[in-house]
Amino acid sequence: MTLPACPQKSPYVVMVEEGKQYAWCSCGLSENQPWCDGMHRGSGFKPIKFVAPISGEFYMCGCKRSDNAPYCFGNCMGHAPVHSTG
Repeated sequence: MTLPACPQKSPYVVMVEEGKQYAWCSCGLSENQPWCDGMHRGSGFKPIKFVAPISGEFYMCGCKRSDNAPYCFGNCMGHAPVHSTG
């Protein structure tokens, strides 16, 4: 399995609005992190779309390896197991 690019080893702290749909970048190539800008085309990755359940500050995964994508789970900081590729 090909791993996504890792734009940063920390979460993106963003404000979201309740009821609004967002598309989180799963490939790590977007220039509009953490949101998808279409750079994934041809990579085999697709954005993760979600509707914000509440308005507020969210911690979105920046390493693209979260066990709870699109939300930060601490994988890149050693707070959760990082899966080996082989």
